[in-house]
Amino acid sequence: MKRTMSHRRQHPPLTFDYVLVAKFSEDENNHIFKKQRAFIESLKKKKLHVHKIGDEDEKVFYCIRAPQNIFETYRYLLKVSDACNWSCEQQGTIPQSIRIRIVDFILHHTYIESEGVSEYLPDLMKKNVFETHFCLHEKREQKDLKQSWARWSACFKGQPITNVRNYLGEKVALYFLWLGWYTFLLIPASVIGVIVFLYGLAFYNTSPLIKEVCQSNVIMCPLCDKTCKVWELSETCMYAKVTLLFDNEGTVAFAMFMAVWATVFLEFWKRHRSSYVCAWKVFDWCEEEEELILEIVNNAQCEPKIHRHSYLRSTIVMVLVTLMLLIIIGLTHVLVVCRVIATVLLAENSPWKVITENSQTVAVMLGAVLHYITITVMTRVNCTVAMKLSEMENKHSHAAVERSFTVKMFIFQFFTMFSSLIYTAFFLGRINGHPGGYVRISGIWRLEECHPSGCLTDLFIQMSVIMVLKQTFNNIFEYSGPWFSRWLKRKKTQKFRRRCFKCYKKECMNAKEGSELCENCKLEEIHRNYSLIQTDRFSLFNEFLEMVIQFSFTTIFVAAFPLAPLLALLNNIIEIRLDAIKMVSLERRLVPTKANDIGVWTDVLEVIGVLAVIANGLVIGISSDFIPRLVYQYFYGPCASGSATGIDCMAGYINNTLSIADISDERVRDDFTSAQMVTYSGINVTHCSYRDYRSNEDFSLTNQFWVILAARLIFIILFEHVVVMFKCVASWFVPNSPLDVRNERLYDKLKRLKEELRAQRAHQDTLTKLNENGNAKRTSKQKKTNKLNSM
Repeated sequence: MKRTMSHRRQHPPLTFDYVLVAKFSEDENNHIFKKQRAFIESLKKKKLHVHKIGDEDEKVFYCIRAPQNIFETYRYLLKVSDACNWSCEQQGTIPQSIRIRIVDFILHHTYIESEGVSEYLPDLMKKNVFETHFCLHEKREQKDLKQSWARWSACFKGQPITNVRNYLGEKVALYFLWLGWYTFLLIPASVIGVIVFLYGLAFYNTSPLIKEVCQSNVIMCPLCDKTCKVWELSETCMYAKVTLLFDNEGTVAFAMFMAVWATVFLEFWKRHRSSYVCAWKVFDWCEEEEELILEIVNNAQCEPKIHRHSYLRSTIVMVLVTLMLLIIIGLTHVLVVCRVIATVLLAENSPWKVITENSQTVAVMLGAVLHYITITVMTRVNCTVAMKLSEMENKHSHAAVERSFTVKMFIFQFFTMFSSLIYTAFFLGRINGHPGGYVRISGIWRLEECHPSGCLTDLFIQMSVIMVLKQTFNNIFEYSGPWFSRWLKRKKTQKFRRRCFKCYKKECMNAKEGSELCENCKLEEIHRNYSLIQTDRFSLFNEFLEMVIQFSFTTIFVAAFPLAPLLALLNNIIEIRLDAIKMVSLERRLVPTKANDIGVWTDVLEVIGVLAVIANGLVIGISSDFIPRLVYQYFYGPCASGSATGIDCMAGYINNTLSIADISDERVRDDFTSAQMVTYSGINVTHCSYRDYRSNEDFSLTNQFWVILAARLIFIILFEHVVVMFKCVASWFVPNSPLDVRNERLYDKLKRLKEELRAQRAHQDTLTKLNENGNAKRTSKQKKTNKLNSM
């Protein structure tokens, strides 16, 4: 029978647990060489076996292997711990993934004293004492994962999650488990999103609103200063059709569905996760207790890190976080100004008529591209700032630091990604003023208006550009960069195979368990791993962050872009295999990390689910024309009285949404030149229309505006309360753990307690027998003594 990956490694590893890389130096008095030697000696004092291998490129590889007693200590501490005793099988050999994690912890918690300062491995790497460090891929397990998982032809196959867990650790396995579950549940969301899109596609040709726009002879006011002329509303016929594809009755239902979907996804994810972590025996595992166990394994005399809290330190961090958010929001204002200026420049200086006539649309698209570039740059800045702020908090454990960093990084990235979209969704076209009273930047540039076909069009353009660019370019660079780098370095390792071909074939490919490789094969194996892309603690975090941001795009503004789940689904089908290929073939092996959940990301996803309810309610209530259409249909349209027959209830809606600016008004003449008030056919106009509910005489807001505003607020309140109610019901209805998981855990606990009781009783029986034997011997001896005395 074919053995599974979890049972293959029953002997010590063929190579090493860990490798440190340094530059070769013949000068023993060199301070770098002294620190290298001191650090290696510190490792040897902890009973680690260090094997030094040099090569022709003046590199020194310190190959580290830990003795078995270290892992026996780890296993015993797991057994006697309060929570982690469920996290390790007490029988059998410690798997290689756990060996790597323990050795990695020891390396990062070993230090040397230099001029009265303790220097750890990260400090030594900053000073070029060591170049890098990594753990080795295991060829057999790596090959199995390549064949069953990490290849493009496996895109539509299931994932061998347990094998991934055995090789890369629980944390990586839970990431792929979560990503696979998220991708699977995107299927119903994508299907419904496509149905909503097809619904709009089926009926937009027959819509009276489209006919009214396309057949209109209404003259609209210029969209910019100086060069823009008046234009006819019928010119936006095509844009109006596109807008109606995403702004219809189906969009409202779809937005409600997606808000509930986010909750259902999370609740079923918790059930899905619990089945696996129960099978892996890490259901009750505690990360902080695991760190304490590793601290003792590293140093039996260690002292616990005391929990500390400083209100001053927390206040400083909070102020700095707020300052960073203000900078990010300030960049959003810069993007707005850039779009405003770009609109003017394109309209006035473009040699192409098509750009001049559509300067606002082109400016929005350029703004979206600029926004994407800003996102790319700010991601690096946000990462650095978030890490510095997390270190400033002086958390007591690595787990606490990681949680703090994750929250700050997500907040920074969220504002970086969505500040511009929030402006477009809720402020664009509502603070720009009106003819005769436009709001201007520095008194010069007019604030941009909504797209002539509606405010939702601008949000749709930005979302589609950002999602397509982000997902496409991320995937291209994410795969091509490591692949090209590996291709350049692969020739280096081939010379080792040529140099020892027979040995390589015999021992490297078909080595028996526990056998040692020759020196050349060891060096080939080390170089093969050294040539791969370096990984660090941010490698998996970056993958999580990318997917969580995508989840935000898919849920928060889905009312403006119903095809977002479909794009996310197509991307994720590729993303799963792309990440698998990277981690197995293109990158150095990640240090396997134990976990029983995706951590603080669960809380982040729940917050996104709440934001999705709020944002979609606001998008439909504020950005969409859904509410104004309802108000017109029932209060101002031809069917408002209830007596109209043979006429469409939405007839006249477009004209009802327009207000008129008279050129004879002095305030209007200040905004428009006489050349702008001439149509392209050469007709002079005396008035023009614009989208708003204002009086034609004094530009005051009409009663209809206030009725629509009240209806918008009522809809937002009802939408959010109804959706939240459905979310609560869904959360209550779906248990966090399946019944079989609960029963299995109950059975396991009962079994363990009975085993402990049997062991305790056996120990007591042994003591009782020893006492009885001792008493019998004493009695016999006493009898002999008494007999002698009597004689």
